Amino acid sequence: MLLVPMSRESRELSRRLDRLFDDGFESVFGALAPTEGATSRSPALDVTESERDYSVKLDMPGVAKEDIKVMIDGRHVTVQAQSQHKEEKKEGDRVVWRERSLTSYARTFSLPLEVDQVESGAKFENGVLTLTLPKRNAAARAQIKVA
Repeated sequence: MLLVPMSRESRELSRRLDRLFDDGFESVFGALAPTEGATSRSPALDVTESERDYSVKLDMPGVAKEDIKVMIDGRHVTVQAQSQHKEEKKEGDRVVWRERSLTSYARTFSLPLEVDQVESGAKFENGVLTLTLPKRNAAARAQIKVA
């Protein structure tokens, strides 16, 4: 995903295309590992940039922080999580109506610059995952002296 300023309409189109690729193929071709009653979502995200780092916020309600995986490869970031709904069913009870289900979240995006994996951090609070992704130090590049 290229991060450029966009109008409201183009953001909505971009989000719909992201959802097509995240959710659409699965609904057309079927899930690779189907789970009874599971739904898959692409979490909404906000990305801000400072001189030193990127800050990314993703909405993932109903997920425990132990169930979140964040992988960083250069400038590509992948976030995956799955909610765990534990049913407390008493003997003699029957389900009359059910709208809550097992939900999995997956989102992959690319940033303009590479990220320092070692210095990166994540915090999960009130259903919002906040990633702090420092930009890779430009000073790490070697300069060659011309003779």
